[in-house]
Amino acid sequence: MLLILPPSESKRAGGEEGTRLDPGLLSFSALTPIRERVLAALGEFGGDLDAMGAALKVGARQRDELERNTEVASSPVMPSLDRFTGVLFDGLGAETLTAAEREFAGATVAVHSALFGLVGALDPIPAYRLSHDSKLPGLSLKKIWAAPISAVLAERSGLILDLRSEAYSALGPAPSRPDSLYLRVVADDGTGRTRALNHFNKKGKGEFTRAIIEAGIEHPNAASLLEWAADSGYALVPGKPGELELVVRNAVGAQLV
Repeated sequence: MLLILPPSESKRAGGEEGTRLDPGLLSFSALTPIRERVLAALGEFGGDLDAMGAALKVGARQRDELERNTEVASSPVMPSLDRFTGVLFDGLGAETLTAAEREFAGATVAVHSALFGLVGALDPIPAYRLSHDSKLPGLSLKKIWAAPISAVLAERSGLILDLRSEAYSALGPAPSRPDSLYLRVVADDGTGRTRALNHFNKKGKGEFTRAIIEAGIEHPNAASLLEWAADSGYALVPGKPGELELVVRNAVGAQLV
């Protein structure tokens, strides 16, 4: 089983003292050559933060985040599940997972980074700033990542649950097969109608991922996941072909059914 999470623009600073990035230590080792190419392209900006900011669409108020990119090879690292912050990761609450739950997450959860491709939940990464639509010198993120990530996912056996945004899914489409499913979070307006969510979409994904981690069950297929969700009080239902829908009640409270 593999749950694929989107990254977040915001990232926690710092890391374990005395550590630094080693691309060869990251999960999904087939992606290592691509990671090195993307890191090299990012390094071509050197210390020109103005050029980097224009290419990455980052304003002057976020200059400190651009400075992180100049130190990405030497700054301290921490597990990706701890590095990313924001609504989804607040809902997941990695800092309160037990050691056993973190171990389970390390085996079953990946985050899709624009800089590193797929990384395991416990993979040590530095702070950086790069998005799916960032422009790097002589390199298209979509062109360089899509085929290698798709190949890695195609080789993964068992259930794949894709919780990424559509933009990140395009950077490495999951395989089209019965046990590979895209998760959408929708709201029940109380009349039986549903609608897509934005902010609470992320919160719902984070809370649902945490529930799966806490349960510690390696679901072999969609049927197993659907049965567990129903027994656990989650409104998880089949959606369009290749999709599942997680229905939440009232976006204001974002309470899972």
